[in-house]
Amino acid sequence: MKSIEELDVFKLSHEMTLKIYNLTKDFPGEEKFGLVSQMRRAAYSVPMNLAEGSHRLNTKEYRQFVGFAKSSAGEMKYQLLLAKDLKYIEENTYNDLKSNYERISQMLTGLAKSLE
Repeated sequence: MKSIEELDVFKLSHEMTLKIYNLTKDFPGEEKFGLVSQMRRAAYSVPMNLAEGSHRLNTKEYRQFVGFAKSSAGEMKYQLLLAKDLKYIEENTYNDLKSNYERISQMLTGLAKSLE
């Protein structure tokens, strides 16, 4: 089995985490402990859960952490919508990031199925 760092879903989710950190630097100051914190937490939760799950003792536990990662990707899709509607991000940025999180979600579904 590949190491977690070699999986495309891990690479993409890490890349997206870096993008979310960079993007949220420009959010209003009053969002520092609100939406900024939530978005960053959801973003890093995806690769973090993959990394943690890959070090579990059995595939059933690993699969559970893949599910946690998928939940965080879903959470991020709503947070992006909220950020767009609050005018913190542009429509094209929203569409690009949403598309990437949808892809991550599909990849996580595939990974979970491979662990059955």
